[in-house]
Amino acid sequence: MAIFNFINIFMTINILDKQLNQLDESSQILDDMSIAFQLTLVQEIYNQGLNGQQKLLKKLIDHCSDCKYSITCVDGFIFELLLKSNDMTIIHVLNEHYSHGIVSMKSACQIDYLPLQKLLINQQFQEADQVTQLKLCELSQTLGNHSRQWLYFTDIFELPAIDLHTIDMLWNIYSRGLFGLSMQRKIWLSSNSDWEKFWSKIGWKVNNIACRYPKEFQWNITAPAGHLPLLNQLRGVQVMSALLSHSVWTEALKNH
Repeated sequence: MAIFNFINIFMTINILDKQLNQLDESSQILDDMSIAFQLTLVQEIYNQGLNGQQKLLKKLIDHCSDCKYSITCVDGFIFELLLKSNDMTIIHVLNEHYSHGIVSMKSACQIDYLPLQKLLINQQFQEADQVTQLKLCELSQTLGNHSRQWLYFTDIFELPAIDLHTIDMLWNIYSRGLFGLSMQRKIWLSSNSDWEKFWSKIGWKVNNIACRYPKEFQWNITAPAGHLPLLNQLRGVQVMSALLSHSVWTEALKNH
């Protein structure tokens, strides 16, 4: 019996090491297929138990402490899973070092994005959507010296790239890469900027009928890619078009 237990432990360690190596190798590629593969690997490693969870924690710490490393949705998924761990040491480390989350919240106007980060960590997507719209309005109010609770498309071009990048990162990291402005832009471009195709792909229209807010939208991780946030609610298609055409996206491409 002891021999069989030893063999099982040895095989588990071998499998775990292989999975970790695969995760390291695939992390060099950030296309959709590679990310999906990495997410699957992370889940399998987590399911290996405490040893796997400790390995994932180390990887998360290494990534978050490396100033040259850009956090990805795979790190967000690791964080999401580790928060569910039954190991109190892991939970203590997360609470001590990442109580505010793993995404750096940069703002050109000192906007506080912590409430948004916490909602997204907890996958409270409907509340996060509302806070996102409030934060964009707050940002515009700060820059434009107005008190409107909505945005004109002309307001969008004045929004700092760093804030839009922060909002996009928060949505992307905590949704396994499913949501966010950059994902919406990617789908919009793949639809040749055809709004009707775009609405259908992201699930804002079903059978050419616009979904009614909020009940007909999907506020969970099973929603179509790009489904959230609902920035079209801010002021119609012109605002959405301005957001998806903002210079932040070309600046982001230059930086990668």
